[in-house]
Amino acid sequence: MPSLQSLLQQADSYQQKISSARPLAKEELNSLDNYFRIGFTYSSNALEGNTLTLSETKILLEDGITVGGRPLKDCYEAVGHSAAYDFMLELARQKNMKITEDIIKKLHFLFYQKVDSEQAGQYRSIQVYISGTEYIPPDPTEIPLQMKAMIDQIRISETNLHPIELAAMTHKKLVDIHPFIDGNGRTARLLMNLILIHFGYGVVSIPPIWRNEYINALSLSRQSNNMEPFFKLIAECVIETERDYCRLLKL
Repeated sequence: MPSLQSLLQQADSYQQKISSARPLAKEELNSLDNYFRIGFTYSSNALEGNTLTLSETKILLEDGITVGGRPLKDCYEAVGHSAAYDFMLELARQKNMKITEDIIKKLHFLFYQKVDSEQAGQYRSIQVYISGTEYIPPDPTEIPLQMKAMIDQIRISETNLHPIELAAMTHKKLVDIHPFIDGNGRTARLLMNLILIHFGYGVVSIPPIWRNEYINALSLSRQSNNMEPFFKLIAECVIETERDYCRLLKL
């Protein structure tokens, strides 16, 4: 297994290669944004049990056609995720972007508003439990303070963590706090991508076939208080996405 340092170096090498092809023509950039919107929306939802296939997600987002026999909630999640993706991209490309609680709430709101308009963008008011893990998220009364502490830590860590480590740390912290009643994983992956794209990396998806590795890396990082397993998994996902970019751009 490669070391974290070698994975980060590999990711940076690909990033430099992709940067050499920039700036892209507006039409090409829009086409790439749309390609990754569909792939990222599909994979992020599939990790949480959404039943839409990649091609069904594409038909829904591009043509507005819902798929017969699929739960309406799954369609709402895809449409909401797509809207949150557009907001995330717009923010990521702002020169002086700074993450705030309002940004995190809006990402959740855009994703979740069609699923449950009352809970969308609102911190939870009840205790929740995560199936498949012994970890218990904090009491709802602790969420505002923990979210503020997370924002502060992001600001501090910007200067001493590699952007991939910063993105992975932010993802992990949000799912640990679990501030929303549902949709925490998808909001965390949108937030992670907000950081990665802001620092010049591509839109990173976690393949649904890596679901067990993803959950295990998160769990291991919690148990040992060592985030390296999760950092390495996210670095590998970044590299996979960069290879896809190179293929699409014929680099």
